[in-house]
Amino acid sequence: MARPRGGDSVSRKKGGAKGRASRARQVYIFTEGEVTEPEYIDIILKNGTLAKPGRSVQHHIENPNAEGKHRKPYGMVQDALRTLRKVEREAKAAGLDREKDWNYPQVWVLFDRDDHPNIREARQLADKEGIRIAYSHPCFELWRLLHYTNYTSSFGGVCGDANSRLRSRPGFAATYGRHVRTVSEQQSKHMREEQVLSKDGQRYKDAKKYAKAINNRVESTNPEKWDPYTDVWNFVEDGLLLSGY
Repeated sequence: MARPRGGDSVSRKKGGAKGRASRARQVYIFTEGEVTEPEYIDIILKNGTLAKPGRSVQHHIENPNAEGKHRKPYGMVQDALRTLRKVEREAKAAGLDREKDWNYPQVWVLFDRDDHPNIREARQLADKEGIRIAYSHPCFELWRLLHYTNYTSSFGGVCGDANSRLRSRPGFAATYGRHVRTVSEQQSKHMREEQVLSKDGQRYKDAKKYAKAINNRVESTNPEKWDPYTDVWNFVEDGLLLSGY
């Protein structure tokens, strides 16, 4: 299993080349959501399968208490850039090479389309500076929904539609005595393991397959028009080094 958040600083030197090769990758993450994405990350790191044994990740949520522009795509990328510069200096001091070392640190930003401005500019800045992006249109709930079903229709940019469809799925009901009720939109932000995990890992495989299929249908070069779209599986595999969960 992958390792949870915390642990060695990237700048700490450990036993020369052999020590550097054995250390975990440090992944620094900015999330638009305060609850859903961090809880999702905790769940999959706890239960996921490492793509290569011995290669682990320690993750750091960099904006747990952020507000305002620091929760908006362009503002998060700007904040991520400052973190990237810091960890790059630490990586250089530790003797890590971006091109050669699998555990060279990464900085990721996870954000949604919603009705945010400057989506294109945020992605352009991230691409220019080497910050990794996981992007969902209209929102992260699409990625969660794909764990249940293939969905290819446009949401018209309305996240509430994706959320309502998600809340009708198994794993989103709350029991009150003899009564079973669908959880509220606010309650649905909290992640449960049964909403994404399966014994054979098939739910993740299906979600990735469905996501790649809908992404292949994108025609516009403007990410603000990619409806629907999600590439969270890139973060799972390229960032967290998991083959599934």
